[in-house]
Amino acid sequence: MRKKSIFPTFLMFFIVALLGAGGYAFFKDLDGPLVEVAPKNGRVSANTDITLQMQDPSGIRSVTVGIRRNNVLSVIYSKHYDEHLPQREAAFSLKDSKLREGAFDLEIRATDASLAGFGQGNTRTVQIPMRLDSQPPRISVKTLPPNIRRGGAAVIRYVADEELRSSGVLIAGYFVPGYLQKDGSHICFFPFPYSMTASQFKNALEITATDLAGNVSKSRLSVSALERNFTSDKITLTDKFLLSVQQKLHNLAPQGLDPLSCYLYINKDVRAANVRQLFEISKDTASAMLWSGTFARLPRSASRAGYGDHRFFYYQDKLVGEAYHLGFDLASVRHAPIPAANSGRVVFTGEVGIYGNLVVIDHGLGLMSLYSHLNDIIVKSGELVSKGQTIGHTGTTGLAFGDHLHLGILVGGMEVTPLEWIDAKWIRDNITGRLKASGF
Repeated sequence: MRKKSIFPTFLMFFIVALLGAGGYAFFKDLDGPLVEVAPKNGRVSANTDITLQMQDPSGIRSVTVGIRRNNVLSVIYSKHYDEHLPQREAAFSLKDSKLREGAFDLEIRATDASLAGFGQGNTRTVQIPMRLDSQPPRISVKTLPPNIRRGGAAVIRYVADEELRSSGVLIAGYFVPGYLQKDGSHICFFPFPYSMTASQFKNALEITATDLAGNVSKSRLSVSALERNFTSDKITLTDKFLLSVQQKLHNLAPQGLDPLSCYLYINKDVRAANVRQLFEISKDTASAMLWSGTFARLPRSASRAGYGDHRFFYYQDKLVGEAYHLGFDLASVRHAPIPAANSGRVVFTGEVGIYGNLVVIDHGLGLMSLYSHLNDIIVKSGELVSKGQTIGHTGTTGLAFGDHLHLGILVGGMEVTPLEWIDAKWIRDNITGRLKASGF
């Protein structure tokens, strides 16, 4: 009996497999690239950077962007990629498009590098409604402070003629955000930095707003700025004191420093890093006022140091450093219970450099109170606290060598004098009364 050849069968299977592989290669990817556009609000100016995020497993082959208006398409951006990466980003603006203000459609055609369409790839077309807006927002100030003293704080209330992306006060370029309220107005608490003179502050103060299209408006903010005198102290650093600092806080300074260099590093570099950390903490704030009435100080306490005290440090009769004390040092009995100065939300608990054990409470609108050198902390981050509620006990942690509380007030990320916030008349005349008089 003659044997049947298996070659035709093998050939048939080979052809079927080849056709299957070819079909898979052609049809495994039938969708064009995914495309995301920013900004997503659809409002742009001529100078807005528009970005495309494109994604496709077969890689991105090309992209074309055009403006469609009255059924006429004008190409403003086109790019062909030699390397077919699965993710691509493209950026462009309407600066040279000569587009007039008003509505238009942004049309994006993105093509992948698959073999679909006999090697032409899949193309996805996306049309996004947009509006060109080149007019900056207009701001109307409703509340101005009667005056503001060096090292103090103030409030303004203002309205804008359109929805804003951000707004607030600029102090020599330092931005303090305002917060949108339910009535459509914005409120901004802002500081008068202790390091500026009244003349410098007045000339550096601006109000600014950025709309959804990225248009920016700035205008001078006229206020009555007053000086405030701060005390100055000459402090002699002894070898015994420097050694005690090094033994206690050596972990804050590089190894190998002598006691004087260790102290100067902590007093300057660590202090500056702690100030930057407080600024970051201050961003976690509510957009509404969480407090009322005056801020409470440590009961039955004596003041040991005030806000703005300018300290000059001498070693062996030579000036070796200086620092400003930015808070109230209040001393009572050892491990005295510390009340929350006002109601709010705890936004930080933990150990921070020269501050030692620290609690920061947010009172809304960028206003916060801080409590440092604590022996222990009995509240948790995220906890809502009431005025007078015990948050911990006084101690000597951080750069402190006597049991006390350092009470600080932050406005817009800067420490300001607590003296104003424990004064009922100042709060009424400068904050709550001013807002009430403007209809808030």
